Amino acid sequence: MNRRTLLQLLSGLAVLPVVPKNTLASTTSKRVILLELSGANDGLNTIAPYKDERYHALRPSIGLKKNQVISLDDEFGFNDALKELMPVWDNGDAAIVHGLGYPNPNRSHFKSIALWETGSDGNEMRRNGWITHDIEHAYAMSQVDAHGISLSDSIEIFNSTGGNWLSMKTAGQFSQRSLKTPAEKELQQNPMMKLLLDRAATLNSSIEQIAKKVENNPHPVKPVGGGPFNAQIAHAINLINAGVDTPIIKITLSGFDTHENQPNRHKNLLKQLAKGVARLQKELIKTDNWQNTLVMSYSEFGRRASENRSNGTDHGTAAAHLVFGGNVEGGFHGQHPDLGKLVSGDLLHTMDYRALYSSVINDWLKLPSNTFANYQTGALSGLFS
Repeated sequence: MNRRTLLQLLSGLAVLPVVPKNTLASTTSKRVILLELSGANDGLNTIAPYKDERYHALRPSIGLKKNQVISLDDEFGFNDALKELMPVWDNGDAAIVHGLGYPNPNRSHFKSIALWETGSDGNEMRRNGWITHDIEHAYAMSQVDAHGISLSDSIEIFNSTGGNWLSMKTAGQFSQRSLKTPAEKELQQNPMMKLLLDRAATLNSSIEQIAKKVENNPHPVKPVGGGPFNAQIAHAINLINAGVDTPIIKITLSGFDTHENQPNRHKNLLKQLAKGVARLQKELIKTDNWQNTLVMSYSEFGRRASENRSNGTDHGTAAAHLVFGGNVEGGFHGQHPDLGKLVSGDLLHTMDYRALYSSVINDWLKLPSNTFANYQTGALSGLFS
C-alpha cells in the first residue's frame, strides 16, 4: 500500500459529512450530548456568586454587577447573557454542578483537555476516551449505527482501539470515497492494509445505515444564525430526530480563552450557548426526544479567580459545569469553592470531575460497573429523576 492510498483511506475514516434528515425513533434508549466549551470557560462569570464581596474584590472591573445577573437563588445568578436559558431553568431542566476539577491541575490547554477527554488527572494519563470503554461494552456494533458521532473537528474524546466512532465535520453533502481494492495477494502480504480495509467496510456499513435514516425526515430543522456552533446544534437535532442510533454526540463551542477584553467576548459566547441549548430543548420536546437526552458541558479548566491587567482572566483550575435534560433534577449540586481559600490565586476544586462522569454512566446510562465507579459521590445522587 503506497502512502497516498493510506492517506486517502485514513481521510475517509476520519470525516463523515452527512445530510441531516430524519425518520424513525432511535432504539438507543438514552443519549448524551457532550458540549465542549473550548478554550476554558470562566465559571465565576457564568454562574456568579454576585452577593459575595470577595468576588467583587477579586474582579473589580469584570465582575458582574447586580444588574448584569439573573438571580437563581440568594447566592448565585446566571450571567444575563444566558437569559434564553431561563425557560430551561424554570422548567427544572438545568443543573449546575459546582467546583469541578482534578488533583495536580495542569494549565496547558492541550494537556488539560486531553486529561478531561480521557478521564485522567495531573498524576496519571489514560489513553482512550473516557466514555469509549463502557459504551463499547454496553452496545455491540450491530446494535448501533455508531457508538459516537462528533459534529466538530475534534474526535480525540473518542480515541479507542475498537468501537465505531465517527466524525461529521460538515453537513449538507453526503461524501463517499472509493478506493481501488488491492489484490488478494497484496492483502496477504500486508496485514495492516487488510485491517484498515476491514475497518473501512465497517464504517461504510454504518454510513449506509445512517444514510437510509436521514433520507426521510418529517421534521427537518435548519441552523438559526451563522457559525459552526449553530450548525452543530441543528445537526444534532436532526440526527436525533432521524432515529440515528448513537448514544453519544459531541459538539463544540470555541473561543473561551478570554485573556483580554473578556466581558463582551464572554457574553457573546454565553448567548450562543444559551440559544443553542434552548433550541435543543424546544425542538426535541416536539419529537418526544428531550426526556431521553442529556447535555453535559466540559472544558479544559476554569479561569483564575482574580482578573488580570488586560480586563480578562488567565488559566485557572476549578469551575462549575452545566447539565441539561428532560430528566435532570434542576438546581445546584455540589459545593462552590471558597473564595477565601485560594491556592496561588486558583479555586480549589470541591468535586473530582470524574464523579460527574460516573454519575452520567451509572445513573443516566444505567451502566453501574463503569470505569469511574470509584468516583461516585452522594452529592450527585439526585442529579437525575
